[in-house]
Amino acid sequence: MNSNVSNRARKSDLCKRAQSAGWSQRQTEAGYSRPGGVMAIMLMILLIGMLGCGDQEVRFGAKLFPESQILAEMLWHLSTSAGGEGPRPKSVGDTRVVWKALLEGEIDAYVDYTGTIREETLRSENLTTDAEVRTALASRGILMSDSLGFNNTYAIGMLESEAARLGISKISDLTQHPDLKFGFSTAFVDRQDCWPALQSSYGLPQTDVSSMEHAIAYSALADGAIDVLDLYSTDAELASETYRRLEDDRGVFPEYNAVLLYRQDFAEAHPEIIKELLTLVGRISEEEMQRLNTRVKVDNKVAVRVAGDFLISEFPELRPQIQQQFRQRDTSLAQRIGEATLDHLSLVGVSLLAAVLVGVPSGVISARYQRLGQIVLAAVGIVQTIPALALLVMLMVPLSYLEVTSIGAIPAILALFLYSLLPIVRNTVTGLQSIPPAVRESATALGLTSFDQLRFVELPLASRTIMAGIKTAAVINVGFATLGALIGAGGYGEPIMQGITSQNYGLIMEGALAAAGLAVVVQLLFEGLELFVVPKGLRITTAK
Repeated sequence: MNSNVSNRARKSDLCKRAQSAGWSQRQTEAGYSRPGGVMAIMLMILLIGMLGCGDQEVRFGAKLFPESQILAEMLWHLSTSAGGEGPRPKSVGDTRVVWKALLEGEIDAYVDYTGTIREETLRSENLTTDAEVRTALASRGILMSDSLGFNNTYAIGMLESEAARLGISKISDLTQHPDLKFGFSTAFVDRQDCWPALQSSYGLPQTDVSSMEHAIAYSALADGAIDVLDLYSTDAELASETYRRLEDDRGVFPEYNAVLLYRQDFAEAHPEIIKELLTLVGRISEEEMQRLNTRVKVDNKVAVRVAGDFLISEFPELRPQIQQQFRQRDTSLAQRIGEATLDHLSLVGVSLLAAVLVGVPSGVISARYQRLGQIVLAAVGIVQTIPALALLVMLMVPLSYLEVTSIGAIPAILALFLYSLLPIVRNTVTGLQSIPPAVRESATALGLTSFDQLRFVELPLASRTIMAGIKTAAVINVGFATLGALIGAGGYGEPIMQGITSQNYGLIMEGALAAAGLAVVVQLLFEGLELFVVPKGLRITTAK
């Protein structure tokens, strides 16, 4: 724990030095700046980011669903009212990712559920009571609050009309309908306390079981693609009469009481903030949490305002501070897109610059030494076949080992860098190898050195092909960068993920259309750049 604290202090000191040199807080808190500067500035940004920059006192995390985001916003409001400073909460991934971020000091606190902690986070320890959970957490430097007041356990649901038609009111009734199609979230299918326990305890005969995102399952149910789905007991959808929650008549699902997890070193350093955060204990009922989820998913209200309105109703004395926070956080569509564009350009710009600096020389070497080139092309080709989500998760292990932040911009930039290498390396090799041998012989006859041949003959002749590879990498990066939102990297992926989890199609379109527009702009930009990079004679010849 002490090493984590000292490492965080070193990072904070570095960022303060950067800010004193003229960097803005928004630039340094993400570990990178706006792209478009000279190469030296961008390399400095990348270096600061690789060191895990962040000088904020308080950092909260959230999982990728509205309830977690609402609760994180409550923590942010309360912390700010107690004098805490820090960025807005980020959705940083699933349980494994946000738990890892807490352990490594990348966030200070988040809200989790006792069932999740026992059955997933600390599953190997076979814990059965909250006291055992607290002891196990404390051994890792993590403290756990009492329940915030509600139990968000799993449940099974159907359309009310279909359940009524088939006479299904309990989970055990499903055994009489083996042809029903089940659609469950990935976590529900994989976790031993969920689908495996349900199937074993009830003897369910169904074999048509699909795995899908929880928010999408509701749409699939409405369309008739599935008949049964897993629910959370505080889901906004359950407030309507459209869905029926089936009775767990054998008591399979354990309690999932919402609790605050926070670092012990943070509690010792900021006891006044922790005291304020713990005022949430026992304040949120299951019905109230369902109502808050409904405001986000059905009424399309933003999580920060929903959280703030709840706190004002519970703690009227916080009204002035929270209303001030509203004024600071309220943004127009243009402002949101502008901020997301800067974040997105940063991810794309830094990763692409690094890929060009590595990819072009690698392509030159691969063209000169064919055996080595085959190995290099095979390596970058293999990276290209790894699914983006898998690559993001895989990168967290080495980054953690190097004591570099494993959430936010850095792993996203590194993943985009790796994805950019194949088109750049391959096009550089292709462009250089397509130069006629007679041209090289003429250059040798003129007495040019190997380096001069490369500089004045080969690279100019191959420039059009190389630029095509860089342009391809840039356009790919614009699209792939949206996945950075899964680990809190921001950009256009943030409204897309928020829209998916809250079923707000306006937010999905906000991010998707902006990303598509940026891809077009990037392509046009590189076509214009070719006018300065590709020799004029080659451009004229190509035009003919």
